[in-house]
Amino acid sequence: MSDHCDERATMIAAGDLQEFAPRGREQSRRHPSALSLQLRRLQPAPELCSSDGAAGLVGSLREVTIHDRHRESWQLRKGISDVGEEVDYDEELYVASNVVIWSKGSRSQVSAVYKAFTVDSPVLQALWCDFIIPQEKSEKADVPGSEETLEKCICILQNSCINVHSMEGKDYIAALPFQVASVWPSKYGLLFERSSSSHEVPPSPPREPLPTMFSMLHPLDEIAPLVCKSGGVFGSSRVQYVADHTLRIVFLSADPSIVMTYDTVQSLHTVWALRRVKPEEQSLVLKFPDQGGTPQHMATSSSLTAHLRSLSKGDSPGGSPFQNYSSIHSQSRSSSSPNLQSRSPTISNMAALSRSHSPALGVHSFSGVHRFNFSSSAQSPRRPSVTHSPNSIANDSFLVPETEPIVPELCIDHLWTETVPSMREKNSQASKVFISTDLCGQKFLCFLVESQLQLRCVKFQESNDKSQLIFGSVTNIPAKDAAPVEGIDTLLVLEGSGNLVLYSGVVRVGKVFIPGLPAPSLTMSNPMPRPSTPLDSVSTPSKPLNKHLGPLEESVLLSPVPELRDSSKLHDSPYVEDCTFQQLGTFIQALRDPVHNRVTLELSNNTMVRISIPEIATSELVKRCLQGLKAILPKETAVQMLVKWYNAYNAPGGPSYHSEWNLFVTCLMNMMGYNTERLCWTRNLDFEGSLSPVIAPKKARPSETGSDEDWEYLLSSDYHRNFESHPIAKALRLDPLEVSASRDDFSQSLSLDSSTLLFSHIPAIFFVLHLIYEELKLNSLMGEGLRSLVVLLVQLARDLKLEAYMDYYYRDYPALVKTSRQTCIIDQVQTGFMLHPSFFSAEPPSIFQWLSSCLKGEGVQPYPYLPGICERSKLVVLSVALYILGDESAVLNEASHYLYKITSGQRKQQMEQDDNRCNFKSSTSVSSLAEKLVLWMTSVGFTLRDLESLPFGVALPIRDAIYQCREQPSSDWPEAVCLLIGRQDLSKQAWEGSLQKGKSSVGTVPSSDIPSAAESEEDEDGMNDMNEEVMSLIWSEDLRVQEVRRLLQSARPVRVNVVQMPEASDHEYIEEKENRLLQLCQRTMALPVGRGMFTLFSYHPVPTEQLPIPKLNLTGRAPPRNTTVDLNSGNIDVPPNMACWASFHNGVAAGLKIAPASQIDSAWIVYNKPKIAELANEYAGFLMALGLSGHLTKLATLNIHDYLTKGHEMTSIGLLLGVSAAKLGTMDMSITRLLSIHIPALLPPTSTELDVPHNVQVAAVVGIGLVYQGTAHRHTAEVLLAEIGRPPGPEMEYCTDRESYSLASGLALGMVCLGHGSNLIGMSDLNVPEQLYQYMVGGHRRFQAGMHREKHKSPSYQIKEGDTINVDVTCPGATLALAMIYLKTNNRSIADWLKAPDTMYLLDFVKPEFLLLRTLARCLILWDDILPNSKWVNSNVPQIIRENIISLHATELPSSEDLSLETLAQAHVYIIAGACLSLGFRFAGSENLAAFQCLYKYATDFLKCLSAPTASITGHYNLETCLSVLLLALAMVMAGSGNLKVLQLCRFMHKKTGGEMNYGFHLAHHMALGLLFLGGGRYSLSTSNSSIAALLCALYPHFPVHSTDNRYHLQALRHLYVLAAEPRLLTPVDVDTNSPCYALIEVTYKGTQWYGEATEELMAPTLLPELHLLKQIRVKGPRYWELLIDLSKGTTHLQSILSKGGILYVKLRAGQLSYKEDPMGWRSLLAQTVTHRSSEARAFKPEAISAFTSDPALFSFADYFCKPTMDMGQKQEILDLFSSILYECVTQENPEMLPTYIAIDQAVRRLERREMSETFELWQMKLVLEFFSSQSHRERMSRNPTRGLFMNSEFLPVMKCTIDNTLDQWLQAGGDVSLHSYLSGQAPEESQLSMLACFLIYHSVPTPGQLAAGGLEGSRNFSELLLKLRRLHVPVRALLRLAPLLLGNPQAMVL
Repeated sequence: MSDHCDERATMIAAGDLQEFAPRGREQSRRHPSALSLQLRRLQPAPELCSSDGAAGLVGSLREVTIHDRHRESWQLRKGISDVGEEVDYDEELYVASNVVIWSKGSRSQVSAVYKAFTVDSPVLQALWCDFIIPQEKSEKADVPGSEETLEKCICILQNSCINVHSMEGKDYIAALPFQVASVWPSKYGLLFERSSSSHEVPPSPPREPLPTMFSMLHPLDEIAPLVCKSGGVFGSSRVQYVADHTLRIVFLSADPSIVMTYDTVQSLHTVWALRRVKPEEQSLVLKFPDQGGTPQHMATSSSLTAHLRSLSKGDSPGGSPFQNYSSIHSQSRSSSSPNLQSRSPTISNMAALSRSHSPALGVHSFSGVHRFNFSSSAQSPRRPSVTHSPNSIANDSFLVPETEPIVPELCIDHLWTETVPSMREKNSQASKVFISTDLCGQKFLCFLVESQLQLRCVKFQESNDKSQLIFGSVTNIPAKDAAPVEGIDTLLVLEGSGNLVLYSGVVRVGKVFIPGLPAPSLTMSNPMPRPSTPLDSVSTPSKPLNKHLGPLEESVLLSPVPELRDSSKLHDSPYVEDCTFQQLGTFIQALRDPVHNRVTLELSNNTMVRISIPEIATSELVKRCLQGLKAILPKETAVQMLVKWYNAYNAPGGPSYHSEWNLFVTCLMNMMGYNTERLCWTRNLDFEGSLSPVIAPKKARPSETGSDEDWEYLLSSDYHRNFESHPIAKALRLDPLEVSASRDDFSQSLSLDSSTLLFSHIPAIFFVLHLIYEELKLNSLMGEGLRSLVVLLVQLARDLKLEAYMDYYYRDYPALVKTSRQTCIIDQVQTGFMLHPSFFSAEPPSIFQWLSSCLKGEGVQPYPYLPGICERSKLVVLSVALYILGDESAVLNEASHYLYKITSGQRKQQMEQDDNRCNFKSSTSVSSLAEKLVLWMTSVGFTLRDLESLPFGVALPIRDAIYQCREQPSSDWPEAVCLLIGRQDLSKQAWEGSLQKGKSSVGTVPSSDIPSAAESEEDEDGMNDMNEEVMSLIWSEDLRVQEVRRLLQSARPVRVNVVQMPEASDHEYIEEKENRLLQLCQRTMALPVGRGMFTLFSYHPVPTEQLPIPKLNLTGRAPPRNTTVDLNSGNIDVPPNMACWASFHNGVAAGLKIAPASQIDSAWIVYNKPKIAELANEYAGFLMALGLSGHLTKLATLNIHDYLTKGHEMTSIGLLLGVSAAKLGTMDMSITRLLSIHIPALLPPTSTELDVPHNVQVAAVVGIGLVYQGTAHRHTAEVLLAEIGRPPGPEMEYCTDRESYSLASGLALGMVCLGHGSNLIGMSDLNVPEQLYQYMVGGHRRFQAGMHREKHKSPSYQIKEGDTINVDVTCPGATLALAMIYLKTNNRSIADWLKAPDTMYLLDFVKPEFLLLRTLARCLILWDDILPNSKWVNSNVPQIIRENIISLHATELPSSEDLSLETLAQAHVYIIAGACLSLGFRFAGSENLAAFQCLYKYATDFLKCLSAPTASITGHYNLETCLSVLLLALAMVMAGSGNLKVLQLCRFMHKKTGGEMNYGFHLAHHMALGLLFLGGGRYSLSTSNSSIAALLCALYPHFPVHSTDNRYHLQALRHLYVLAAEPRLLTPVDVDTNSPCYALIEVTYKGTQWYGEATEELMAPTLLPELHLLKQIRVKGPRYWELLIDLSKGTTHLQSILSKGGILYVKLRAGQLSYKEDPMGWRSLLAQTVTHRSSEARAFKPEAISAFTSDPALFSFADYFCKPTMDMGQKQEILDLFSSILYECVTQENPEMLPTYIAIDQAVRRLERREMSETFELWQMKLVLEFFSSQSHRERMSRNPTRGLFMNSEFLPVMKCTIDNTLDQWLQAGGDVSLHSYLSGQAPEESQLSMLACFLIYHSVPTPGQLAAGGLEGSRNFSELLLKLRRLHVPVRALLRLAPLLLGNPQAMVL
């Protein structure tokens, strides 16, 4: 670079210098690890007693060898926050021996240790890496490139393994199959470099070398070799493993994804692109060489893996070849053993192998085995391939089954290699490589070749199609060390002389001056005073110190070695030559750890300091201007311009923030050729701080005497000017001092120097600055910057002779523009040098003018904008085009016809990609323009804060759109949109939606809220975690919830109330009490099932505590003395194991409290395992419950195995059912295996017979049904079909409880083929329906086919069944299987099989109970025929019964000889019960009124029947069963609703305890009670096929007789109702108070065949109907903001709301009270009356505001601005105005308009006082008025007259009128004269300037130039003017005021 000479001693001052020591060092000393001990061991003995122990330790450490010092290392990076916003701190990873410390901190923040890791062996390397976790395949199918989640990790490399710790807390350990030299993080995962040992170097001739580079894409993936693709000689490319051990990786970057390697033989650096392997390349590398193929192109498949594995097996380096042979054999055998098949290949392949040595050492023992050759063509193409020789194939044979090849995952493509240097230097490997960007965005790859003291920079860029990188030429910069400064796109270079120099790309910026480095010190004292700590001065050089510089260097050094004054220093310094940096005792030795703009300097005295390189600009305005200039100038010019500015700005002692702009202007004008000295306004710019070296040194001349110029300088200063206009000056009548026109200002004109850098670009620069000026107008916070910028623009416009621009700036800033008049002459010749760019327009582009034309509906030109800089202009232009012009295409693509992009020629590329961001695809439904606008604005990142800083006139259309959207938003808009339109209810909903399921904010009330003292004994009943708040809203009138709790609690003793008869002895009395207790216990044991339903999913457990399980209390208390009654006294016989199932149910009930969203892991499940054996049954239930809620999938397979091997029957049942329910319908193989072990029929016939308990078999069969639900899996169906009729075996096996097994098989078969009906694919040969029919009605047993026939050859010796089917066993299962297979198919032919028989003879053949099942099955098949009335119920009863049985409650029965009345009566009740149960299924969870009344009628009939005299004929047991079935049907229909009538029935049944009431009936009644309050009113039942299947299992209408009875139906299945429960409670939550409330919602049903589309109003919180029936749900006004959830597009949105607790956020409207405070709406009416009488708005008291809003800002506004204080005088009027404005904003519900109202009012007042010095606000007023009169707004209002922003007020017309009057008064009072002189082109008088500008803007008066061009001179009358001015778009009202002046009779038409 040639400008070294003209570097006028410029220096760049570095920012705050700070001592640096790695944070981890201090921490690691405190860390309780071995490190501190090691340090003590290093300390030599004699120094132990030295006075300063610390210094001694330091001294000793200096002498430690390099090897020891290597133990400490660290790296820094820019802090990364979790959410992704900008954070400014450093993160450090510090490694010392085997500790890794990760800390964060910065200058401002204190540093904190984030994590510390200690590992077993010394850490070789620690690094950050992001792994990509691909999503599930299913999701990927429909969306290409679907979201891949990143797992941020930290990797710690040790000798034999690598530990990976993710931020989420997952830990992985991956074993390494070879010695790793280094690890590199890449974009895809880790890259390993295998360390090659010397043995490998000449590869033995018959064998190819092993790969040297490997990749690991995820810690659980296998380590795979890297392949490289390089071009061949004739254009054929070759793919092969990277096996060249001379290649070393020196650098790897993730973005762009490139690798840089160094070839140690050729001494060349090469750059490769790193990418994923394409499938064809994989196959190319892995293919076996076929006989004729050329072996060079392929590699034999498994040699690599076999090689690695067998090598790493070798026990010792010198092991004999035979050892290795045997290890290969043993492995090939062991690999087939099943226990190795784990999910991660690393466990089976690598983890087990010992890594005692580097694999390379074992190589020699293998020269005999040809199998391990790697045939890639690198070495010798001549050599014949070994694989073809026959003997090698013999060798292969035992290896083939052993390994499958490792598939490569990443590939490197060759991109660039440096040119071969003239003289080869060995060892010129780059010691540091980085990518740097220069100030204009060009990228360089820089690598430091230390042996040559040079930094080589290669420029690279993306190709046009972005597919590859193109590298340019190399530039060498002399350097000893270098580091990038990313924050400001530069790099720091440490020159050999010791100077620090800043470069941008390859352009030198300047030297860096470091303020804190001391002057030469001759003493030995440490120059930096600091607390001496033992470890502080350990030097950690980034390069090993022993690499002394070669002799070559001395010739390069620039200055002679000075005499060493201080010889002791010399020994200290590792580099003798470095003393060339003369005077300093401490000099910079190395740079390290660059982060953002901070870098650490390593000094020669082993200390480190951290400096920061200053920013390019701090003020927003200067940044904007620099950005604009950078975009428009050619790159080289731009870099030079920036370098000059950077030097000027960052000179030592540079300017402060305030004067940065002044410095920038001076700098820029100098570069454009101005002499800033001679220009008076730039001369007077003040610079605080020292003067910049760029400005000519004249100013800095120290002058003791003073001169006249100083006085003139004062007079012309800003301060003086401001003082003159100050009111005090007027009051004191000070005469204004005349500034004598200084000679050089006007006498000679100034000319520009055309040789300067930017002279030729002045027009382009001017235009860009003008666009920036327009952009800043759109940000009301940048007003100060605008005023600064306009002065510069005026000067340039005047010099470029741009009249139109001059006029434009005058109109904007009348007061500023008049003050400076000095021009510079640019002569014609020079003008020729200027480049006038194509985009330069003669008319100044004005954003306000553009908007105004849009609003008026005039045609508009495209508006010019600079991409990336004028983003706000672009946003405003496009939003107005969309909303006002109604052009929807404006935002869909690159909107070229509204915007016109400005670029300098070379910039095409980048712009295209910028624009792709704005392509707005509307994902959600959009109807109106307003919605489109709001959605588009959010998609480009526009927020409320941006809206607030837009000027009020420009923001008005956007606010209007927002106001339109606020009324009826769509419920599925993203959170950002809802925030923008001000609907907090929706944005909170969207925010909740985006959280993961587990973190729902309103879960249940935490238990601490419940008063504990009062309910201490009630605490343990297991029902105290319910959400009381919601339940009290649902059932607010009574205490039914407490009543349910009382009925269902089983944790307290029962009252045993027995009166002692006088004749009974005490002993008999005690026995009687205990017998009574035994009866009551039947009920207590049945309660937990119901309790589980009531508390379903109501609790989030604490992961550190065990789940509290309430104990089941089977004792009693006898009044009056409250004595305890106990069953264990031995007085009466108690059945054994009576309570075991009860405690199982108790465990299930407790486990079902856990909500599915809870965070639970395997460890917690195991942690809950009880210590005492008595509680094992409860734990079994707990496991089943976790399965039902889906948590059991998290339980590790190992633990499942543990539980099953214990052989505890209950645990097995709970676990098998739980696991199956969790894997419902997945056909999961591992679970299938688990279940098959427990089902003899699914095991191979030769297998040993396992002794599986019968109940466990039943559970396993149902489990199979669940896992294969709905899959119609043929083999499963076949086995289950046979199992329904499984005959009893000879040795008494399968003989007890056969009914429940057969039923389970039937249910399972039904589930597998659920709802498939006649189209069971591929099962026609099984004849499923016929076989089931036979099982149902009986007949000859078929011959057992299949593999199990051996088992069934000999019949049972105990049970004589003959060869017919035992219908009593098989009928229930077959009936229900038919029902489920043909569920809802309406198949008449199958349904007719299930009709009840209609002759007496046939009726005698069927058990009455089976009639119930048949009726139920028939109705479920004919699903659509079920009608909710008694007529339909009775239609199921056959005629013979109807004719002979009068009714359910007749008093006596007719006698008859030939009919068995008992049979008829029993058949009658069972058939009716079956029909009613099917009614329950059909209307489950619907709360259908007709169904409820019909069922309730039958239930009361059965109750009467029970007490009727005829009850004995039907049988009490039968009637009780039917009554229980009816109660369950009722509860199903009313599930979750807590209906009072059903509750009364349940309570009545609860009280009946004696007589026929056994355990099963109690179970049924309390299940009904539980269903009624399912999940505390939050859940209801679904009628989907799988729900019906689950309910059939759970509510099977045969109830156990006693608590251990599983003969007909396994009790555990009662809990499967959970699979049918779904959350359907919608709870409105007030978004302001965050508490549940009432809200009116309107539900619209879709039309069906039974009813048309209908709407229904419900008061939420309420249970919704099933979602598939609904069309939409609306939250209705008037009290809450409306909200529509449209279900026609899909129910997922609503489902996710319901599954997270059903919380729907709602927001009260202004002036409304909630339904709780004001049920009838009377109090709100008061508020309503006030709103309608707007004339009385004056009477609005600010205190009343609280009724309308909850916004604290509005409260304080009312307090400060609307409350009158003592005597206000005329201010009272303002107060009234503010009150009425506030009132209007609040009642109209657009409080955000309040600032706009006030701004308008203030602007108009300022105009009235004639104090407008800038016309900015008037423009806004104009835009506001034009918006309300615009066409589009009028159309919108005509469509919807009630909604608008300023609609109900007279505010705007009053304001408009005031403006008109003020301007007209000015015109009459002499304004017309100055207006005339303006129009005729003379200068008007100064005092009138600002009012004139207001007039011109408000009335859109054209400039004099335009008027002249319009040819108005000869106009004689008004009509001619009208025609001519039409073209200039002058409005008529302006014309009326201008006409008199233009027509020449000034008085005629002034209004």
